[in-house]
Amino acid sequence: MELSFWAATDVGRKREANEDNFLVDKKLSLFVVADGMGGHASGEVASDIAVHEFRNAVDANRDLIERFAKADPAVRPQDILTILEQAVQVAGHAIYNRGQAEPDKRGMGTTASALLIAGDRGFIAHVGDSRIYLVRRGQVVQLTEDHSLINELIRRGKITKDGIENSPYKAYKNAVTRAVGVYENVQGDTIDFEILPGDQFLLCSDGLHAYLDDKKTIDLLSQDDITQAPKRFVDLANTGGGHDNITAVVVRIDRASPGAAATAADDRAEELQRKIDVLKQMPMFRHLTYKEIIRVLNVTEVKEFAPGEPLIKEGTSGEEMFILLKGKVRVHKNQAFITFLMPGSHIGEMALVDRSPRSTSVTAEDKSRLLILRRREFYEIVRKDPSLSVKLLWSFVQVLADRLRKTTAELSGARLEAHAQDMTDDVLFDE
Repeated sequence: MELSFWAATDVGRKREANEDNFLVDKKLSLFVVADGMGGHASGEVASDIAVHEFRNAVDANRDLIERFAKADPAVRPQDILTILEQAVQVAGHAIYNRGQAEPDKRGMGTTASALLIAGDRGFIAHVGDSRIYLVRRGQVVQLTEDHSLINELIRRGKITKDGIENSPYKAYKNAVTRAVGVYENVQGDTIDFEILPGDQFLLCSDGLHAYLDDKKTIDLLSQDDITQAPKRFVDLANTGGGHDNITAVVVRIDRASPGAAATAADDRAEELQRKIDVLKQMPMFRHLTYKEIIRVLNVTEVKEFAPGEPLIKEGTSGEEMFILLKGKVRVHKNQAFITFLMPGSHIGEMALVDRSPRSTSVTAEDKSRLLILRRREFYEIVRKDPSLSVKLLWSFVQVLADRLRKTTAELSGARLEAHAQDMTDDVLFDE
């Protein structure tokens, strides 16, 4: 995929020095924003070390990244994420060791938010409170989560976003809970996702995102001459007060020229959006954020079934949940027809947590396209992401509770009907 990019940084209106750094590497399709912290100009040193060490660590694996971009089946997305995870550690060790060697720089650190484009996928590694936004089809999605004290308090329900200014934690608005280089090791967040022509990304330090909202982001990226977009973001922050250093990196995935490639890209975009919409509508995934939906999609498989081909056979064990994207399937039991299911329907979710035999059979009525989530991959998500696992398991409990209430109501109705029949029989007998 072809991409374009532009960047700008500014000291802001309150700081004496600019401790932000950024990297744009066209050959690697790698973009990084780092916001340094530490006294005696140490923050500037930390962020400078971070972007250079990160770039060198990724470049050392250029061959593997290029193989992935060329669709080498031996290279998995997880292999690319591992490269980024290691790059975070390499940068952290370099900063930490420099701090140990120079006492006046001890304790220095930096945020680091990196975006790597390889083939038709994007890869992110993130530590701290800089951010990466995705702008797609008029929607703004924050792809990173702030590692900050304020965000942690909001997540735990201690304060609300609107209540920060009046809370006792106001003085800690800039406090981060994770940084690269303060300690020898740090846990970074990583995610990979499908990219589409027309996607735009904004990487920025907190000196910018403190003044942003979705409308402003879309407006500034939609104006004529996108090459000036980073400068417009800097001007926005300075107009708002410029309380910190300001850095903006804008990346755009260019659209293909009209033709077969453009049509294929549009079809891919349509299917991706369909998958996201279907998952969002399911009770099981209703509490998930966009980023969490993407995590689920990353472990699913799309499969086509021919008319008459079975998805599920009654009495057999299974480990898959099926989500219907296109077509129509028939649900039946002992050859007795029960119902048809249309796109957006899901089948077999209990197999994700239960090994009981399937209670019904499901067969493709038309040519059908389904999204498949298997138990093993579901458990892997639950194991790796505690926050996501809580949401998934809580939704599961709610789904089961709804089913229990429905079953109880149906049983009560059946009992009343049976009781009424018994009374009728008694009356007829007396006569």
